[in-house]
Amino acid sequence: MKRRTLSLIAAAALALPLAGYHSAAAAQELRVLVHSSFELPKPLLAKFEADAGIKLSIIKGGDAGEMLNKLILTRAKPIADVVYGLDNTLVGKALAAGVLDAYGGPAARRVAVPPLADGVIPVDYGFVTLNYDKAWFAKSALPLPRTLEDLAQPAYRNLLVVQNPATSSPGNAFLLATVAGLGEEAAFDWWGRMRANGVKVAKGWSEAYYTEFSRNGGSRPLVVSYASSPAAEVHFSKEKIIAAPTASLFLKGGVFRQVEGVALVKGGGQRAAAAKFIEFMRSGPVQEALQTSMWMFPAEPRTARHAVMRHAVEPGIFDSLGPEVIADKGSGWIERWIRVVLK
Repeated sequence: MKRRTLSLIAAAALALPLAGYHSAAAAQELRVLVHSSFELPKPLLAKFEADAGIKLSIIKGGDAGEMLNKLILTRAKPIADVVYGLDNTLVGKALAAGVLDAYGGPAARRVAVPPLADGVIPVDYGFVTLNYDKAWFAKSALPLPRTLEDLAQPAYRNLLVVQNPATSSPGNAFLLATVAGLGEEAAFDWWGRMRANGVKVAKGWSEAYYTEFSRNGGSRPLVVSYASSPAAEVHFSKEKIIAAPTASLFLKGGVFRQVEGVALVKGGGQRAAAAKFIEFMRSGPVQEALQTSMWMFPAEPRTARHAVMRHAVEPGIFDSLGPEVIADKGSGWIERWIRVVLK
């Protein structure tokens, strides 16, 4: 999956011993704060360290929301120099809190699919949406829901599991999708009827997908997950399969485009090293690798897609909101959701 342009081989070979000595002697430590789902191949990270003369200190900050809270609480004495994993549900709050500095290097001047906030460099994107268990629906002969309204009908009682938006990024994204797609009042009316129709609430994605979802032994054949989840099912299958056992449902008000980025931490150090890391995250090898390590789509538009990603269908439409709107109203919507669905 890695691509490299091979040139000036002889000159590079002669330079290797000296370069290796220099990087070992003068490597700078770069503190990189990431969410708990950050994962790139170790050889790829090691090559970056060797090439850049940088020692990466990867700090796992928990869920993206938890990571942002840590940045805010430690802004007087930053715990990182650069941060990866803040998405469009959180970047508005991060900018308002003054914990980020704008980056204006080469990656900031290249087109990204899709864009993020100014000075925050998009790295990848994905879609939070409904996944369904193909075998369950085939056996039950129940038609797939065609709208969110269908899910509030008696035929679909006790079939859906969602994540709590107060504790889960995909749960929050799905809540935002319902507000964006249905309108605030209609969305919360729908959530109230879903409560009456037996919607199950899990704390996080792992509990929802691996415990409650019928594909993994649970009782719920519908789960809030990602458009890339069917591709991951194929990739990680113990048996060789050519078709995914799950698929996505792209319903109006039920699809949210999540965009993740990398940014400088305000007050952080090692600016030159941080710039190298930001450019690295938009490099070809990283953009290719993240597809099957973090199961996201690459932000760099000319990146080749991994073959298994043909099972990850991108929706033609989605329901998202701007970072400023989310920063202004998102917390209130979560509080209202808790009152409507859980209390």
